[in-house]
Amino acid sequence: MPQRLTLAVSQSHTLSTTPDTLSALSSIAHEAAGQGVHLLLFPEAYLGGYPRTCGFGAVVGSRSDEGREQFLAYFHNAIDLGDTPRGAGDDWVQKRLEVAEGQEYRGDGTREELEKVARETGVFLVVGLVERAGGSLYCAVVYTGSERLIWAQGSPSTLKAVTTTIAGVKLTLAAAICWENYMPLLRHSLYSQNVNLYLAPTADAKDAWLPLMRTIACEGRAYVLSANQCVRRKHLPPWIRGSPSKKDTRAEKPATDESAVTEGETSSGTGTDEKIRKMTHDSSDQPSIPKTPPIAPKTLQGVPTPSPLHIGSIPPDDRATSPLKQRKDRRRSSNLMPMPDNHFLALPGEPPAIDESDSNQVKEPPAPVESGDADEFASRGGSCIVGPTGNVLVGPLWEVEDGGLLIARDLDFEDCERGRLDLDVAGSYSRNDAFELKVAGLNLDPPP
Repeated sequence: MPQRLTLAVSQSHTLSTTPDTLSALSSIAHEAAGQGVHLLLFPEAYLGGYPRTCGFGAVVGSRSDEGREQFLAYFHNAIDLGDTPRGAGDDWVQKRLEVAEGQEYRGDGTREELEKVARETGVFLVVGLVERAGGSLYCAVVYTGSERLIWAQGSPSTLKAVTTTIAGVKLTLAAAICWENYMPLLRHSLYSQNVNLYLAPTADAKDAWLPLMRTIACEGRAYVLSANQCVRRKHLPPWIRGSPSKKDTRAEKPATDESAVTEGETSSGTGTDEKIRKMTHDSSDQPSIPKTPPIAPKTLQGVPTPSPLHIGSIPPDDRATSPLKQRKDRRRSSNLMPMPDNHFLALPGEPPAIDESDSNQVKEPPAPVESGDADEFASRGGSCIVGPTGNVLVGPLWEVEDGGLLIARDLDFEDCERGRLDLDVAGSYSRNDAFELKVAGLNLDPPP
């Protein structure tokens, strides 16, 4: 029986308030459902926000009052999933924790809202968020630079893979967030659990990120999905730009469902199995992504859909409309750019000029704007989908801010097993008689 799924990555950025971002998430998920998507990944800290460019008034030995006000605004926008600071594990998953008198659920209702969207769309949601538990904020196991000031450390025990079956395909999912992917032992802890779908939400928009994702896909013989936010400085939250906003309100008592999965991590116990963090075979050892001329949409009318088909869907640049309306109108003026193996990337606006030179090179990211003004990109994106031999299926997508949707269709998960013929870094290629990895609180055996 074919083991095929359609997977997608949303290059979305956090909006001014959490309710606005949740509304945008719902719109994106419904659009993805209309495209037949089974699983959809959002970027790191999509809910709660990645506070890029914000210093929180901190220097060595001193913190300012203005910085504390910024942290207050950030703290209020973080997500309360109803977990405990130490992590309640299965009790949180099964909703066995005590609920306050007169309340229907623990937390601020975000978990229930995500479950509602998952139930309505039938899409398995993987959502990056900043979690508020007790008096601290959590996002990942390890942090980089100034992130250490605002986020508490998660426990490595949360790196547990989970299994699920979607459309008859058994998946073993795990995730490493942002620069956790630069930790070889952490990656190996996920490979050891026999993942075939590796999720890498990130805040890294450097050009070195794509080679890392290709390496991980090749090492793990797994499909790799990576989602990053793309945002201009003028669209960062007001409290970062200098005017802290008041605490926002949450959705009221949404219905519940168990299909939504989130990525925030508390200090221990509540792991990727509770709050979670395909491979088109390529005969070439070092596949390349040729640049090919764009094709106007009308040239594809009446042409049978190729399989597999990978599509990146980008909304038209219409800043006069709301984010939700933009998503509804996203296909009114797009151009389809062919990619290898009959894959396509849909871009807004007029077709770009054709560049006949250097046609067999991987596209480099555009140079960052040096002006420092409000139109400068604070993050340029770079979201991508990679197959298990390291072949790039869709992306990377650069400087598309308003909700790019990368879709990889008809991915054959048996390709992950075909790839194990010559490489299984946690099995036949591991020399586990001589090398051994242990992670505190984490069972590295593949989950049932």
